[in-house]
Amino acid sequence: MKLAFLYAGQGSQAPGVGKDLYKAYPAFRQVLDNAPVDFDLKKTCFEGEHLNETKYTQPCMVAFAAGVTAVLKENGIEPELAAGLSLGEYSALCAAGVWDAPTAIALAAFRGNAMTEAAKGIDSAMVAVLNLDREKLQKACDKAADLGVVQIANYNCPGQLVIAGEKAAVEQAAVYAKELGARRCMPLNTSGPFHTKLLEPASKALHDYFQTISFVEMRFPVLFNCLGDMKDDQTTIQSLLERQVMSSVYMEDTIRRMAELGVDTIVEIGPGKVLSGFVKKTAADIKTYAITTAEDLQNVVAELKGAAQ
Repeated sequence: MKLAFLYAGQGSQAPGVGKDLYKAYPAFRQVLDNAPVDFDLKKTCFEGEHLNETKYTQPCMVAFAAGVTAVLKENGIEPELAAGLSLGEYSALCAAGVWDAPTAIALAAFRGNAMTEAAKGIDSAMVAVLNLDREKLQKACDKAADLGVVQIANYNCPGQLVIAGEKAAVEQAAVYAKELGARRCMPLNTSGPFHTKLLEPASKALHDYFQTISFVEMRFPVLFNCLGDMKDDQTTIQSLLERQVMSSVYMEDTIRRMAELGVDTIVEIGPGKVLSGFVKKTAADIKTYAITTAEDLQNVVAELKGAAQ
């Protein structure tokens, strides 16, 4: 078995996230209890108030991910490589030992605030485009660019791409996408034009913040969003994270690369099963597990320990 962890991003959160895990697992509880944030993280996760606001969502999701990872590690389950969708990349890097959990949570809180500030005053939109290839969707974006910024923000899996940017340009690009054969264009409920050049102020803020924290060498490889692959020795993690917030997320490419590297089992550390769906549509031979609840975690530990024997 070649195991990879895949961490979910913003958008997978739901009220009650982590509540049963907090009761069931001391290692999970320790991560949440020691989260260095200026709000009640447990109340936000468990009751859901403000959970959908970016500046709260991001530290909550990284805390959830770090807690689940701690329980898996405690049970002797560690991946040979990892990746994450957008925010999930920070959880993957935490799992790889680049930061400890408190540092990763604080960093996620900073990132959430920086993204919120960068998006202020922008009339933005994000739209999921179904069943249109990359080249045609890029043509649609190029054609609508005279109305403002519009870019392909997410390459999720075959048949599912996401465009983002200024609302008028995004909406016009969606019209063009349908003319070019898209089956459906679905507006997404998001709070900013994420993974576009409009987030450059957040990128600059992260650059400055990264000067204040330490980056430890990865214990296992992480595949990066803006590459769809591992980095080379000359490229820093910092530079990739600065780039990531304002550039496309190549999740389909990441999953294909995992398959090329021999990964046959992926654990999605959630909440939710969105990334497992992407895996099924991209590399159907890879077995997937998803961890949202304490029962999920118990079952995954039992199955993976059994598979290793």
